[in-house]
Amino acid sequence: MATGSLRFFSAAQGGQVNIRFVIPTDFPEMMMGDNPHYKRPMKTLYLLHGYSGNECDWEYNGVAEDISARYNLAVIMITTGNDFYLDRKATGRQYCTFAGKEVVEFTRKLFGLSDKREDTLIGGLSMGGFGALHTGLAFPETFGGIVALSSALIIHEIAHIKPGESNEVANYEYYHEVFGDLATVEQSDNNPEVLFTRLKESGKETPAVYMAVGTEDFLYENNQIMRKFFEENGANLKYEEGPGIHDWVFWNKYIFSGVEWVLSEVDK
Repeated sequence: MATGSLRFFSAAQGGQVNIRFVIPTDFPEMMMGDNPHYKRPMKTLYLLHGYSGNECDWEYNGVAEDISARYNLAVIMITTGNDFYLDRKATGRQYCTFAGKEVVEFTRKLFGLSDKREDTLIGGLSMGGFGALHTGLAFPETFGGIVALSSALIIHEIAHIKPGESNEVANYEYYHEVFGDLATVEQSDNNPEVLFTRLKESGKETPAVYMAVGTEDFLYENNQIMRKFFEENGANLKYEEGPGIHDWVFWNKYIFSGVEWVLSEVDK
């Protein structure tokens, strides 16, 4: 199991960025047993952190190494700050481009990772769950599957925030800076629903989507809106819920369910 961190220059972010990686290239054969995931080439999972997190979260708080070992996955963990993995117009603020294109191309070249869609997954929690959905739908030719846990699907909520107002997380100015014009955000490309609808109308293949959220999570109702949208629009979706709040106890449990289901879908 090779683990570590590295830094490289990101044109999308306009400077040096850090990523973490876990790669099971030297995983002991005696520990593989009859694991079917080692009877196929290694795949890749890009994992996104939540609000106020960074590229270390999925390794230090989460179970990145266990996921890598169990499913024969190169796990790449990135950070873009509290920017919801969205592109802005300003130079060095292209966070969706970074997550969905630049870091994928860089790590594929550096580590010799597969460039096949069915071998490339993206996942995340909270803000990173939103980012996984948005990025996966923005780059459907790159990602075959999405794992979105306790996703911060707040588009419809922030669309009603006015200047001078705030919610329990941030104020109007923050949301306006990150998402753009809040009066039109629901119709913009920053809304995953818009991206999915465009893909469906174009006849392009959409990624398999796994969603999970705790029944006591403060984002539970937000996730129900997206769940309903996907179900009504024919997405390849698996949705699960269970007792839990917005914490690592829930995420470290359901990430396994999500990865396993998405892998079964992309391997069909």
